[in-house]
Amino acid sequence: MKLDILAFGAHPDDVEMSAAGTLLAAAALGKKIGIVDFTRGELGTRGTPATRAAEAEAASRILGLSARENLGLPDGFFRNDREHQLPLIAALRRYQPDVVLCNAIQDRHPDHGRGASLASEACFLSGLRMIETFDADGQPQQPWRPRTVYHYIQDRQIAPDFVVDITEFWPGKWASIQAYKTQFFDPNSQEPVTYLSTPVFTQFMEARAREFGHIIGVEFGEGFTRQRPVGVRDITALL
Repeated sequence: MKLDILAFGAHPDDVEMSAAGTLLAAAALGKKIGIVDFTRGELGTRGTPATRAAEAEAASRILGLSARENLGLPDGFFRNDREHQLPLIAALRRYQPDVVLCNAIQDRHPDHGRGASLASEACFLSGLRMIETFDADGQPQQPWRPRTVYHYIQDRQIAPDFVVDITEFWPGKWASIQAYKTQFFDPNSQEPVTYLSTPVFTQFMEARAREFGHIIGVEFGEGFTRQRPVGVRDITALL
């Protein structure tokens, strides 16, 4: 299945928190969108891999994804090496995305910055024909390199290179975040309090989206950084 946009996330819920509005906006334009999660979030204090998988499935329905899969890499311990590059390369060749979204280049959680490097390098290596990967039927996959790679912004403040207007899609983004019931604020939860599960963090997520929106004169936005300049055909289409 060919996708227009593939979002990588080190953990289930990474993409929802930082790029779900952008995916919803693309889907509204008829684009095929998908998510590949690296890990099952098994080191998380709240929930279990099973509950995280169920929550990811619920979020996928809200986002209208054409595809989602989890690579099962070790939470907290995956590395940017050949062993962990190959599953990403196989996924890139399987979905053949034109655009890839991936973790922040640096962040509070070390998996995020490491995931950014892993994904970015996989996008280049996926285009090398001498690297062999195989599909589910054991057939060789063809090389594929996305046209561009963008990094979404997560916990740490990073100046965006561009901001996507997600005002129309804020309710859907918020619903996809709330699908992760074990991870965020729930006054009835008996699980330990974590950095993400406080009311303050919930307020922060909305404030961050409003801040990015404010930058471009809209209500809600999502910010991204890029590794090379963005090409524009119609300058009048810019906000």
